[in-house]
Amino acid sequence: MSAILAEVPSSPQDLSLHLTRLGLTAPDLGSAMQPVLDVLVSRTAAVGAGYFQLRNTTLTYHARAASGDLPQGPLMEALGESGGVLFFEDTRHDPRAAGFADLGVLALTAAPVHDQSGRLVGALLSHVFTPHSWSVEERQLVSTVTSLLALLAARLDAEERERAAHESALRALGLMLEARDTETYGHTDRVTALALRLGRAMGLNDTELRDLRWGAYLHDIGKIAIPDAILHCPDALDAAARARMQEHVSEGTRLAAQLPFLPRAALDVIAAHHECWDGSGYPCGLAGEAIPLHARIFAACDVYDALVSARPYKRAWTQAEATAYMERWSGSHFDPVVVQALLRVLNEEMHDASV
Repeated sequence: MSAILAEVPSSPQDLSLHLTRLGLTAPDLGSAMQPVLDVLVSRTAAVGAGYFQLRNTTLTYHARAASGDLPQGPLMEALGESGGVLFFEDTRHDPRAAGFADLGVLALTAAPVHDQSGRLVGALLSHVFTPHSWSVEERQLVSTVTSLLALLAARLDAEERERAAHESALRALGLMLEARDTETYGHTDRVTALALRLGRAMGLNDTELRDLRWGAYLHDIGKIAIPDAILHCPDALDAAARARMQEHVSEGTRLAAQLPFLPRAALDVIAAHHECWDGSGYPCGLAGEAIPLHARIFAACDVYDALVSARPYKRAWTQAEATAYMERWSGSHFDPVVVQALLRVLNEEMHDASV
């Protein structure tokens, strides 16, 4: 942070241009917001600052330059009615800032951020743990960066609309592929949901979970190139047909790579979900941690869902039977760390369901 702050201009005009440039070129909202929050903390009395994003009438942190959550109370309503920045010199004496004093926050700035239509989309908060009279310079700085946040909020809104469109299209494609493979109805949504639960348990962040989800939607996209005679063969495949079926992985990777917005980790799920921990999988014979983590997570969930689902050629296995299978092949087919995490997730869900 010190290197970034050392480059920050001192004049309000140059500062605004500098932060705008950073905001427009940042790869994500958190990266765009962080210099703004750092400037607030370094150039005002604030000891912490955060950008809240409004979602379903709730303000939640999207980026911060301090630890700890802040209460909402009547502040959100006040922001919606406010035509500008709210400055609280002592939160104990203003009902609009109710709840902050209980956390020791005694001075506060709250800047509403609106989109181009005037809709409240977020708020920039900075706080002090003692009463504070905000100076003219501090008020000007907060107002300056609030204008920048309006620009960033518009960018975020456009990006999220685009991501939502991508999300819907990818899931629809996954369900279309599932419909062609008539034995796997519901598999896409089930395995995606399980993979996300496992990913969260293993500490994946929101972006990593999105990549896992998108990869799960498209994991079998290559089957679009597999002839029906092989895809719907009721008997065990011979060596030639099995080799042709395995080509769905490379076909899927090639097809998915044509989607310019698809992240690398999502492609990894498609390309490596048939690799095995001991190197016996396909198409590349990757082993151990050379197999991308997203693919290792998805592979375990994919097999587990297949085991507990009924097929024309097999009954649905019980959870006990399926987990015993996963344990037996842990360290050979599956990453043992992933298997242990999956078993914990399944056991916790079974316990919660029985309570």
